[in-house]
Amino acid sequence: MLKGIVFDSDGVLVDSMPYHAQAWVQVFRDEGIDVSKEDIYEVEGSNHVGVINIMFRKAGKKPDEAIYDALLTKKRELFMKNNQAKRFDGMYECLGLLKDKYKIAVASGADRTIVKDLMEKFYPHVFDVLVTGEDVENGKPDPEPYIKAAGMLEVGKDECMVVENAPLGVKAAKNAGMYCVAVATYVPAEELSEADRVFSDHSGLVDYLRSLAGPDGSEL
Repeated sequence: MLKGIVFDSDGVLVDSMPYHAQAWVQVFRDEGIDVSKEDIYEVEGSNHVGVINIMFRKAGKKPDEAIYDALLTKKRELFMKNNQAKRFDGMYECLGLLKDKYKIAVASGADRTIVKDLMEKFYPHVFDVLVTGEDVENGKPDPEPYIKAAGMLEVGKDECMVVENAPLGVKAAKNAGMYCVAVATYVPAEELSEADRVFSDHSGLVDYLRSLAGPDGSEL
């Protein structure tokens, strides 16, 4: 029986990834590493350590231990300066229905400052738990973010569903042994094929989540 739902933030709750990607592209450009927004979309869900490691490795470089915090700070400043994120249509109302029936959480790879800012702006007083990229040692695709969120919600992995939009996030959910639905926000639907169910857009996702809020919605 479903008791808890854990949502990724960027691309599921808020249309914010273009601004994350724009910030990372600039950060890496300043380090002499050429990446595209699409490169960042492919690693969406990983925390800043993972993103930095992956992009440096692709460029044949190795990041200095001291550089992680500096690059995170710079990326955060760029994001906050240029952020024009908006809430996806229907999600706020849908979460209001789900909150009456399930424990709900956010598990994001972004840093805590950004996650809290977005949730306070668009989903105030909605979530029982927030897990951010700074709250885990291992970001997605490692299962740690979703295992931690489920533990904080006090629900078992077989009682918890994940809502994702990124390949690494889907992999993290499945690595955690959880049921996962995904929406193709920034990547093609076929890249989310590991999910148990994939929606082509938020309209389909919202309809599905609303059905879970109904009287018989607890069965996956």
